[in-house]
Order: sequence, then C-alpha cells, then structure tokens
Amino acid sequence: MSKQIGILSAPSMGGEAVRRRLRVVIVPIAAIAFVLSWSSGFIVGKIGVAEEPMLTVLIWRFIPLATGLVLVLVLSGRWRGITRAQLRSQLVIGLFGQFGYVVFVYASVASGVSTGTTALIDAVQPLVIAALAGPLLHVRVPGAQWLGLGVGSVGVFLVVQSQFGSSGASPVSYLFPLLAMLSLITATILERRTPHPSSVLVTLTIHAVATTVLLAVLALLTGAIVPPGDPAFWWTSLFLALVPTLAAYGLYWWLLRRVGVTVVNALLFLVAPTTALAGALLFGEPFTWLTTAGFALSAAGVAAVLLSDARGR
Repeated sequence: MSKQIGILSAPSMGGEAVRRRLRVVIVPIAAIAFVLSWSSGFIVGKIGVAEEPMLTVLIWRFIPLATGLVLVLVLSGRWRGITRAQLRSQLVIGLFGQFGYVVFVYASVASGVSTGTTALIDAVQPLVIAALAGPLLHVRVPGAQWLGLGVGSVGVFLVVQSQFGSSGASPVSYLFPLLAMLSLITATILERRTPHPSSVLVTLTIHAVATTVLLAVLALLTGAIVPPGDPAFWWTSLFLALVPTLAAYGLYWWLLRRVGVTVVNALLFLVAPTTALAGALLFGEPFTWLTTAGFALSAAGVAAVLLSDARGR
C-alpha cells in the first residue's frame, strides 16, 4: 500500500474545519476564564486596599508582572521585532487601558464604592462601544445586538439600584468607576484603529512596563513605595499580578482580536453579576430580588449579542 494506515492526507484532514471546531471549544473556555479573572480583580483589590494604601498595592502588583514579562520577551527574542511605531502606539493604549483603568477602579473601591457597583458601572461600556463602533471603527452593529445591549444595560441599571446607597462612599466617588470605564473604552477603540498591531505578549509587556513606571513615580511622591513585610500582602500581590492582570488582560486582547469588540465588551456584562455575587458572599454587599432580576436581564442581553454574532459568522 502506498498510503500508511492512520495518516491522513492534507485535504482529508480538513484543516479549516478542525480550526473551526477548535474555535468553538476554545473561545467559550477563554470567555469564561476572562469573566472570572476580570471579576477577581475587583474582589482581591478590595481585600488589598483594606489593609494597605492603594498605590502600594498597585505598584507591587505590577513590578513582578512587568519584570516577568520583560524576561519572557527578551529570552524569546520577540523584542527584536518591535518597531518604534508599535512602541508609541502601545504606550498610548496602555496609558488608558491599564494605568488609567486600574487606578480609577482601585480609587473607586478604596473610597468605599462596593465592588459590585464598581463592576456594574464599568459594565455599561458595551453600550457605549456599540454606539461608537459604527462611526469610529466602521463596524456594523446589527439590530439584534443593539437589542441585547439595551436589555443588558437595563439589567445593569437594576443591579446598581439594588446596591446604591449601601456604602458610605461620597457621590463624587462614583465618578471613579465611570472614568475607569471611559479609560478602557478609549484603549479599546485606539487598539482597534491602530495601524501598528502587536502580539499579545508585546502588548502586555509594553502596557505593564509603562504602568509600572507611572505608578512608581506616584508611589514615590506619596511615600507609598515601601511594601509591608506581611506574607499575606505578597500572596495578594502575586495573585493580582497573575490573574486579573496577566490572565484577564491577555484574554481581553486575545478575544478582542478573534470575536470582535462588541462581543468581548458584552462579556463584561457577566463580570458585573459575578463580582456582585462574590461581593455579597465575601463582604455582605446587598443581594436582593432586584439584583437577581438585573442579573437575569444582563444574561439575556449577553446571550442575544452572542447569538447574533454567531449567526453573522
């Protein structure tokens, strides 16, 4: 026999079909991991800032992460392919997407805004992204996705209502999660429009290094650079570096380039109820029937967006 048993020829393997099947499995797993890892940043961040100053927690979250990413980039040789245009582009994106986002999120939690409310205000961004996707990204948003985003936004509003006033935070403090949302929206739009795309490794490294430098300046100016000797602080810092930063941001940019801006931002609707549920269990934050109704509407909105996208594909 001229053909060995068990070895398929290239045409019979159906490479494209295999890739599609893998995509059907890998993308949902990545989406679930993204929601869980992104949500953990709110929860563990609140635990961290309850014991130490916000900037101390943040700077020691990013120092080990930036160091590790630089080592991987250098050892892999991937740094040789970075152009000046890519560096400039990713520095600007990282200024908004990582530095601006985490600083305002932590400021929100540190000022007393509940983790659920912070995540929920942040989760409004899919509707803003959808509104801007057409004129800024030249992306057509189908009517079904608009409907899903609208339903999801109503769900987010209901959950915010169920938690509003449960903390001692001043009204001004609620501007922090709004600014965090606007920072991530700006970064997302800039990334989608940049003519100088970079790999996820390069993107994360540039963002982490730039954020570390800016945080170090702020921490030095405020006297928050010295870490405590408590082992719990270091375990918290390690978790924050690996899960809500490395994993969550890596998955965000990875999914953004594979399933599109509308779908990825719709997944942020699921971050809100996930965070609110964890906040209720860990910190005693409100969890009422109105919260549950909001969760249900948010889930329905996400489902509508994802189903519409799947049909389009």
